[in-house]
Amino acid sequence: MTTITRFAPSPTGMLHIGGARTALFNYLFARRNQGKFLLRIEDTDKARSTQEAVDAILDGMSWLGLESGEVPIFQAARADRHVECAEQMIASGKAFRCYVTPEELQDRRERGEAARASAKQDGISETEKKALLAQASELLAPFRSPYRDGRTPADTDAPYTVRLRAPDSGEISVADKVQGDIRIKADEIDDLILLRADGSPTYMLAVVVDDHDMGVTHVIRGDDHLRNTFRQVPIYEAMGWDIPVFAHVPMIHGDDGAKLSKRHGALSTTAYRDMGYLPEALNAYLLRLGWSHGDQELFTLDEASEVFSLEAINKSPARLDLAKLNDVNAHFIRTCDPERLMTLLKPWLEKAAEAPLSSDILAKIETALPSMSDRGATLPELAEAFRFFWTANTDNLNKKARKALSGDGLARLSKLRLAIANVTEWSDTALQQLLTSYCEQNELSFGQIGPPIRAALTGGLPAPDLAPVMAWLGKDETLRRLDFHLASTEAQDK
Repeated sequence: MTTITRFAPSPTGMLHIGGARTALFNYLFARRNQGKFLLRIEDTDKARSTQEAVDAILDGMSWLGLESGEVPIFQAARADRHVECAEQMIASGKAFRCYVTPEELQDRRERGEAARASAKQDGISETEKKALLAQASELLAPFRSPYRDGRTPADTDAPYTVRLRAPDSGEISVADKVQGDIRIKADEIDDLILLRADGSPTYMLAVVVDDHDMGVTHVIRGDDHLRNTFRQVPIYEAMGWDIPVFAHVPMIHGDDGAKLSKRHGALSTTAYRDMGYLPEALNAYLLRLGWSHGDQELFTLDEASEVFSLEAINKSPARLDLAKLNDVNAHFIRTCDPERLMTLLKPWLEKAAEAPLSSDILAKIETALPSMSDRGATLPELAEAFRFFWTANTDNLNKKARKALSGDGLARLSKLRLAIANVTEWSDTALQQLLTSYCEQNELSFGQIGPPIRAALTGGLPAPDLAPVMAWLGKDETLRRLDFHLASTEAQDK
């Protein structure tokens, strides 16, 4: 039997990172078992579903590399099939037409709440309290329709819903691959609605029919759907279908342990792309939120697909930690192919520069990139580390740089400039040898010549060692920056 998993988001908003993790788990499990990973868009909520949300989901899935091998299925297009199955259950006696109105159901709930509230009042006897609580329990219990056993309505032309006849007794059990064996009493389940009064199928019916027709063998989803599973199992049984394997994954919480919300940071998957995270980094981080394998901390999709299992998913909620995500992203930036990293970095470089960069500057940055890829946890952070390539920051010298470019520091810079100009082999190795030998010959420490050179070249901006900085900037640009400060001082002296 071919393993088939699915990810079934509702197109009513962004692709939440919790949803992205669910998609990731489904994708990896299917790959581990040489199966299929399918995508279903559950767009039955016409009032809230939008094409913009569909596009955002597809964009997010594509960015993460979690694309299905088949075209997405849109649930709303399958409404006729859902209705067909409901009618089949009516014919077999597993479902029925229910003429109870919404107003009658509301009245039932209100009377139940009123009885419960009355039981809490002072001055009533224990006998009255017991009777009121029993009444409340009956009225607020899972709804069992009076029409479930063939009762005839007063008006056969009255509107009706189609309800599933819930099991009368016994238990409903689920052997969950994450949560373990779970059982509930059958009387905890109501006669759930399959078709609304307007004839449209409900989520509960549509999900089961679609999973069956798609051949889904494993339903991997958030544990907020666990209650739904106990309501959906009787639909499988009513249709005589095989029940898939279920695995309900705990939710992602914020670092404070509370349910994830906007205050904990970005929720949209593509928002992380827009913040400068790499897709492989987000995948690796989401994977470690609730799943682990041996001592290995980080996995690529290929590595994870070799070892992923449902049994290794933790039962406890995972906590989102942006500091750890930054660490993971920094790792994948460092190990990223330089050519691809340069492509990813270029828009951030030009955003930092607030202008397009020349091909000469971009070429210099590309040369330096392998040595500087560890200088940022995100793409914008890394781009900022290259700022000294396009500006010497002469108009914004900090106090430390101004001090370095005065007095003895400036005098040493003037003499050192001549030695630098005479370097024939312009490489970081040759330049480092020059600086070392210059200090030895003039009985100077590097701490005496380094600060004025750095200040002249970068204007106080963060930068690596001086020799590679000069090598990357090139001889002409290095001398131009040194000359600018030397000439400015001469002009002030005059």
